Amino acid sequence: MKKIAVINDLSGFGKCSLSAALPIISAHKIQCCPLPTGIFSNQTGYESFKSVSMTPYLRDFTAEWKKLGVSFDGILTGFIPDSVQGEIILEFIDEFKSENTLLAVDPIMGDDGEIYPCYDGESIAAVKALAEKADLITPNVTELALLCGDSAGASYSVKDIETKCKTLGNKYIVVTGIELENGLLGNAVYDGERFEIVKAKKLGLHFSGTGDIFSAFVTSECVNATDIFTAVQKASAFIEKAIELTDCDKSLHYNADGIDFEQLICFV
Repeated sequence: MKKIAVINDLSGFGKCSLSAALPIISAHKIQCCPLPTGIFSNQTGYESFKSVSMTPYLRDFTAEWKKLGVSFDGILTGFIPDSVQGEIILEFIDEFKSENTLLAVDPIMGDDGEIYPCYDGESIAAVKALAEKADLITPNVTELALLCGDSAGASYSVKDIETKCKTLGNKYIVVTGIELENGLLGNAVYDGERFEIVKAKKLGLHFSGTGDIFSAFVTSECVNATDIFTAVQKASAFIEKAIELTDCDKSLHYNADGIDFEQLICFV
């Protein structure tokens, strides 16, 4: 069976990070091998939370995996809170990435033109170092700007996004959450030659974990030999449908609980 190692945190509530990646990858008939970077009572979008960092244990866990002689068809990284974890993850990649391993990095650093408060210069540099090694990256527009050395609030047209993608050296680049006309959102897909916008409805509410679901879905599809454009189309349609099925308070701007994607798992 194919295997994807997922290096991310685990939340008891709020369908994000490993809580989202595990079922999505499993639904693709791929074994998900989680390496938890932190344990959260619930994700940070709630009013309060408790957490435990796994940084002191990551190298020991990696050493045990090395003893097992395991190999991976994919490696997916997500939220990286500090530069120390960044260094450890780079070591993990050096140890376990082969020429047949797809390295996917979701370069989580900010959104809506702002850097997340928990990030500083060192942690941003750690994310950028991982992104440079990746075969596939899935930044939003804010994160694309940071990867390209621009300010987080840089304003890009679709043409600008295409130009920026061409300056990066990754095999596949998917830029998420692009605001389009007529109430649509777009995901830009670039494979080194072809640039295309995959459109989806803008449904007016921000949900926790959709980026984690998206990156896990696209990574799984690519590991299963789906082309990147089809993978993004399928992931976008899956999330759009799941949002439509989610029972939530429409008066809210942000839903910390996440989307009810479980209803659609059997259709992956």
